[in-house]
Amino acid sequence: MAEAVIEAKELSKRFGDFVAVDRVSFQVMAGEVFGFLGPNGAGKTTTIRMLCGLMKPSSGSARVASHDCAKESEKVKKRIGYMSQKFTLYPDLTVRENLEFYGSIYGVKNLKARLHEVIGIVWLQGLENKLAKDLAVGHRQRLALGCAIVHNPPVLFLDEPTSGVDPEKRRKFWELIYELKSQGTTILVTTHYMDEAEYCERLALIGSGRILACDTPAAIKKALWSVQVVELVCEPQIGALKVLKSHRACLFASAFGKAIHAGIVGGDEAVRSVYETLLSNGVVVHSTSKAEPSLEDAFIYLVQQGKSS
Repeated sequence: MAEAVIEAKELSKRFGDFVAVDRVSFQVMAGEVFGFLGPNGAGKTTTIRMLCGLMKPSSGSARVASHDCAKESEKVKKRIGYMSQKFTLYPDLTVRENLEFYGSIYGVKNLKARLHEVIGIVWLQGLENKLAKDLAVGHRQRLALGCAIVHNPPVLFLDEPTSGVDPEKRRKFWELIYELKSQGTTILVTTHYMDEAEYCERLALIGSGRILACDTPAAIKKALWSVQVVELVCEPQIGALKVLKSHRACLFASAFGKAIHAGIVGGDEAVRSVYETLLSNGVVVHSTSKAEPSLEDAFIYLVQQGKSS
């Protein structure tokens, strides 16, 4: 049975009266790719900073690689790699020089050989002598990842690693994540992209500093087993959303591109009632169809459940 490499127990962080992280508890098992999914401001980065030993919790505890994150922060830092949201590398150094700098900080032995290996892992061959500031966004992300793994850490924290990167480059970056997993690395990655959260083996959905659910993506979507998700194409969309959110049979409604996803309870009769209510309020309904529940639907549903409980 795999051991827990990352463990948070009732972890909280307060800034004055503001609670950024509220009694968060979860475990990440050895060799797992674990996702922290939530919108900006949900508490993802604050949680990661506490787990990395960069910030002390207000209450609760956390352990990473068998070390207490608050009491043994220096030991934790030696066992982890951390890729932050912001580009923290040196723009006027080349790819190789950035990697050399981080490798020297960690005291990497056989540094030349390790740099060659890392450059291959993050697919930066041929760019070794290019300045970091001149790299494309996707290449800068790969360089940041390379600097985070240059010392071959057993645990890797990636905070919004694909933010600002187009979908194709995001998919490629996830290929790198799974290549590292295949080498035995335990990875915790935060994201606000619902689609890429599907790549995670398990997820914690977080909103307003609290964990709403923690399970596999498939199991989280099963939270909607009693709810019929209906996709509607309406105009005006804003007016339709207002009507839907006030209907007693509609548990949630949100824009889904040009369409709307609505969670409706009460079967086909309730769907007909919702349809008729839209029409009576001057909304033009172009189409309705059943939809497979998405992680975004589950997230919105769980947020609404939390507000009503």
